[in-house]
Amino acid sequence: MTKQRISYFYHPEISHFYYGPSHPMKPHRLKLAHHLILAYGLYKDMECYRPHPASAGEMTQFHSEEYVTFLQKAMPDNLKARFNAGEFTDCPVFDGLFEFTQLNTGASLDGAVQLAQNQADICINWSGGLHHAKKSEASGFCYINDIVLAILELLKVHARVLYIDIDVHHGDGVEEAFYCTDRVMTFSLHKYGDFFPGTGDSADIGAKEGEGFSVNAPLTNGMTDETYRELFRPVMSKIMEVYQPGAIVLQCGADSLGQDRLGCFNLTLKGHGDCVKFVKSFGVPTLVLGGGGYTIRNVARCWCYETSVLLDKEISDDIPFNDYYEYYAPDFKLHLKPEPMENLNTPESLEAVRVDILEQLQSLQGAPSVGMQQVPPQFKVQNEHAEGMNDGGAQDDVREKGPGRTKDGQGIRKEHESELYDNVD
Repeated sequence: MTKQRISYFYHPEISHFYYGPSHPMKPHRLKLAHHLILAYGLYKDMECYRPHPASAGEMTQFHSEEYVTFLQKAMPDNLKARFNAGEFTDCPVFDGLFEFTQLNTGASLDGAVQLAQNQADICINWSGGLHHAKKSEASGFCYINDIVLAILELLKVHARVLYIDIDVHHGDGVEEAFYCTDRVMTFSLHKYGDFFPGTGDSADIGAKEGEGFSVNAPLTNGMTDETYRELFRPVMSKIMEVYQPGAIVLQCGADSLGQDRLGCFNLTLKGHGDCVKFVKSFGVPTLVLGGGGYTIRNVARCWCYETSVLLDKEISDDIPFNDYYEYYAPDFKLHLKPEPMENLNTPESLEAVRVDILEQLQSLQGAPSVGMQQVPPQFKVQNEHAEGMNDGGAQDDVREKGPGRTKDGQGIRKEHESELYDNVD
């Protein structure tokens, strides 16, 4: 098998933003993960990129202009809570909020563009995966839905895109965005019941043209590596057989690990990473994103390990020295041990979930087709010429000074005494 081309996107400023002292979301976890990837030398086997900050125009491909404008102008000291963002919500307005959304969204878009242009086989953006954001509303620590925007970019060239979500929370924002289309299939495994966001029942299968293309696996506390694998692998195999996606977006929320501050599953790095390994085995262009994860030392462990899985690299269980080495005390080991907790998912309940999903997939009438028209332009234009040579720059309309040629291209245009010209003293 040909070695896969893997791109990694990281912006050094992304980890400097701060939700607030009591907020569980800590962007600092991205720096921990990045330094582990550096310490293990994994960066040597990837193409590493600093992503562009997404523009408001790129964000409004999905989000409403009013909402994006609000995020641009929102400041902690001049804000009335709107769009579910602000004081007394789970989405605070903090210094640099819009810049934060620009960086994680830009990285996901850059990865999607590379996949769409066949410049890479796998693209990694651990700062992305913010799956709760809605068209005109912040939700669940998420403001801009980078996943939806990346999928829209992939749909420019792929007839079908598969979205997979292994976060402990249901990927409601992505499911809602594509609930009525068969061009995107969403597959989410999550805690269901008295748990945020409260959506993701197995009966939620899509609507209109999208009926049958939303796949939900509602679970409860204590999921282990073995039980997760026994559900994930057969369902994924059936999805790939029936749906045949042209590209995959995989959200790897690390709050499904054991010991997470907000999660209630009991996965280890190996169980979580097994999902990544299995998705990779299909050889379909894949965008790999982060997501939830609130015990930050374990988030870093997880995403570093999964980077090694994507690279087919074995890495030591002994964490190498790095700038944040003390975070991994007392054992300084990469892998986690399962917590001594009961798995409330019985074999019977898991079998019922598996059978429901497989029957839903079996009822689909093969992979949907779509008549592809001329491919729309990519978000990012590759400039091969200097500024002002029809490259979309500010100087494209600047003409050389002088009277210029006449309309038919013959002779010189005459100056008129009632007009002002640059060469007049």
